[in-house]
Amino acid sequence: MLIGLWIRDVVLIEALDLSIGPGLTVLTGETGAGKSIILDALGLAVGARADAGLVRRGAAQAAASAVFAPAPHHPVWDLLEDKGLSYARDEDLVLRRTLSADGRSRAFVNDQATGVGVLKEVGEALLEVHGQHETVGLLDARTHRPLLDAFGALSGLAEAVAGRWRGWRAAREQVEAFRAEVARADAETEELTLRLAELDRLDPREGEETELAEERAILGASEKALADIGGAREVFEGLSARVAGAVRALSRAHERALLAGAAETGTAVKRLTDASSALDRVLIEAAEAEAAIDAAAEAFDFEPDRLEKAEERLFDLRGLARKLQVSVEELPLLRARFAERLRAVETSGDALRAAEAALAEARKGYLAVAAELSAARAAAGERLAAAVMGELTPLKLDKARFRVAVDALAEDKAGPSGLDRVAFEIATNPGAPFGDLGAIASGGELARFALALKAALAGRSGGPQPLMIFDEVDQGVGGAVADAVGLRLKRLAGEAQVLVVTHSPQVAARGDAHWRIAKAGEGDRLRTTLEDLSATEREEEIARMLAGAQITDAARAAARALIGA
Repeated sequence: MLIGLWIRDVVLIEALDLSIGPGLTVLTGETGAGKSIILDALGLAVGARADAGLVRRGAAQAAASAVFAPAPHHPVWDLLEDKGLSYARDEDLVLRRTLSADGRSRAFVNDQATGVGVLKEVGEALLEVHGQHETVGLLDARTHRPLLDAFGALSGLAEAVAGRWRGWRAAREQVEAFRAEVARADAETEELTLRLAELDRLDPREGEETELAEERAILGASEKALADIGGAREVFEGLSARVAGAVRALSRAHERALLAGAAETGTAVKRLTDASSALDRVLIEAAEAEAAIDAAAEAFDFEPDRLEKAEERLFDLRGLARKLQVSVEELPLLRARFAERLRAVETSGDALRAAEAALAEARKGYLAVAAELSAARAAAGERLAAAVMGELTPLKLDKARFRVAVDALAEDKAGPSGLDRVAFEIATNPGAPFGDLGAIASGGELARFALALKAALAGRSGGPQPLMIFDEVDQGVGGAVADAVGLRLKRLAGEAQVLVVTHSPQVAARGDAHWRIAKAGEGDRLRTTLEDLSATEREEEIARMLAGAQITDAARAAARALIGA
């Protein structure tokens, strides 16, 4: 609901602040008084097309702000969310625009700078304009399908179609994913097989690199230790031979000493005996040392080619890891992944066939419910057409014909809203072909037709209703037709806020609030003013509309009768 309009320096309006209530608000005034300026200012605030001609002469810029109070569940909040604009659902929504004398424009939503296009989208979510020069809302064919669904109470069926559509789309995405997977798997199968064969041949184990590195270090040290033991053994072998030779030499010396007549107890023989005994002990200990060295060598459980095998294994593991661009520790896990991938390749065909079967079932389910919705829309379209046709004659549109075209879409155009293109079409004269609503040449006729359609949809249009603006919807009509217009506007105002610019006393008399537009001043001081009329002033204004410049008591009585009707 629009609750306030703030206007500065727009054409002939210098400054104007308006508070707007619910129901039907009428704007009246003599021709040329500037009634359209109010609508132009509102259009400026909500993003309508504007040029520098709207800026009051002598002013640097024009400005207009419109304050709305949408319901917490109004779709405009989701639009603001989509546009990245901050808001609070329990607060007012302020749309503002400035227009410089050089034609430059700036737009704001809740004091956040934004583009005029965004401002226009937000404005279109909040109001509809039906008038002489512009119609916003019903001419947009995108609004026709949701209006028909609301009229026919088809929201449940439409939601079912949307749900089936989402299921069908998900099934299609699943099939596409499986097909891509199969194609990718086929391309990878040969390489995966080769890589897995390499891994199977090498058979890497978890933690093997660490074990091999430790083993190589131990074996390397063992090999060096054995080399040192071997060197020691060679030393002992030479020593034993020399000691044995010395023993033999001493033995011969002992024998010769005796042959030379030396006594056993002589000093020389005794010394030779001591030396032989010492060498015997050396031989014994050398033999023991050599045995210990052999035992030490045997204690090293060392195979001659074991170190070479460990180094070769470690080299192979690291080479394959580099080739596959992983660490050695990741090789067992990679082997498992390759094996799983190959198993997936083997079963991907079955999975694809299952997904394709599910897709066919989802498509069948969607088409069945969509066909049901199409039939329901066709039936609702006939009822809506009959209801609108019943509204046309009282509004002096009896020569016009209206229909709801529900045309089937190709399956590739299917969507969450079904398989239908819905359009409201009209033929303005007998024998003329049906066309879109924009084919109506007269702005007044288009506004009255919009009124007829809105009257037929009243109470069944669904969701929050926008502010509806009718600009001279009563153009060219009077008497009973004008009264019919007023009655329908009043009926619409029972469920939505309605603002109407009118020259008809029959329409003005139906208003819940009445504004009078007038001009004051002369020359450069000429200004447009607006008065919010009291009950007495309202009666006087309607009498003026009935009688003209000279207001009579009869006109006042007629005005009271119209207001009380």
